[in-house]
Amino acid sequence: MKYIDRIYGEVVITEPIIIELINSNPIQRLKYIDQAGYLEPFIPGSNRSRFDHSVGVYLLLKKFGAPIEEQISGLIHDVSHSAFSHCIDYVLESGSEKEHNHQDNIFDSFVRKSELPEIIKRYGYDFEYILDDKNFLLKERDLPDLCADRIDYSLRDSIVFKEIDGADYFIDNLIVKDSNWVFSDVGSARKYAELFLHINTKYYSGLESAVMFFAIGEYLKYSLQKKYISMDDLYTTDKQVLDKIKPHIKNDSQLSLLFDRLNNKIGYKNNPNDYDGKVFCKSRIVDPLCVDDKVVKRLSEIMPDWYSLVKKESKPKEYFIKFDK
Repeated sequence: MKYIDRIYGEVVITEPIIIELINSNPIQRLKYIDQAGYLEPFIPGSNRSRFDHSVGVYLLLKKFGAPIEEQISGLIHDVSHSAFSHCIDYVLESGSEKEHNHQDNIFDSFVRKSELPEIIKRYGYDFEYILDDKNFLLKERDLPDLCADRIDYSLRDSIVFKEIDGADYFIDNLIVKDSNWVFSDVGSARKYAELFLHINTKYYSGLESAVMFFAIGEYLKYSLQKKYISMDDLYTTDKQVLDKIKPHIKNDSQLSLLFDRLNNKIGYKNNPNDYDGKVFCKSRIVDPLCVDDKVVKRLSEIMPDWYSLVKKESKPKEYFIKFDK
C-alpha cells in the first residue's frame, strides 16, 4: 500500500495486519472526524482528520523501530473519538473540559465492541497486551513528556497552521533512548518546545478554540435534548451529525441561532463580567528530554524559566464567552 503523508512523505506499507487495520471501518471512519472538532469557520484552512494523525503515529513509531505491537497500538489509539473529536467533552458528562478525556474513558469498551480485536487476534497478536498503554512508552506518556502521539499531532498541526514548512528538522534531531524520545541537542529541544507552546497558546487553548468548543457543545446538547439526534449518532461522522440536524434549523429559531454561532456568523468576546457561558480549554506544554554535553536532561533543568512556564501552562485556560446575540 502506497501512502502519502504531509510529514513523512511517500511510504510503502507492507505489513498485512496494518493494511487490514487501516482499511477497517473503525479506522476509515476517522477520515471524517476533524482533528480539532469544528475549527474551520474560526481558522480557515485548519481542517485535518483523525485518520491522518492515527496513520502518522504509526509511521513515526515504525520509523524509529518500535515493535509491531506498539505500531498497532499507535494506529488504533484514536478510534473511540466521537464526531467533532474533543468537542464531545463539552457535551457529555463522561468527559471533562479541563482534561479532554472522553475518548480515553470509553476506549477499552469501544474497541472491544468493534472488529479490531478479531483482526488483531487473527494475525496472532495478544489483543490484551496491545490494549494496555503501559506497555508502550514511546506511543503514550503523560504531559509534559514527549510521546509519538504528541509529537505527531504537534508537528502535523504546525504544518497545517503554516507555523512551519516541514517537520524534517525536528524528526531528524530526535533519537530514542531507554524508551524515551530525546532531542539530540539543546537547541532542537528548545525550538520544538517553543513551537509547541506557541501552537498551544494560539490554537489548542486559544479564544477561537474556546468559542468553537462552547458553540458546538451547545448545538449538540440542544439537538440531543430536542431528539434531533441520538447518542448513537455522535459516534458516526461530523457530516452525518450535521446533516441529521440540518432539516430542523429552519423551524427552530434557537437551533438557528446556535448554528450561526458555531459557524462564526455572530461576533463574540471574552468578557468575565457579562457572558453567555464559561468554558475551559485543556492547555498543553512539553518539557522534552535532550542531550546536553553527552548527558540526557530535561529542558527545564537547563532553562530554569521553562520549569515556571510548565507549571503555568499546564493549567486549563478559562474563558467567559459573550456573543453579540
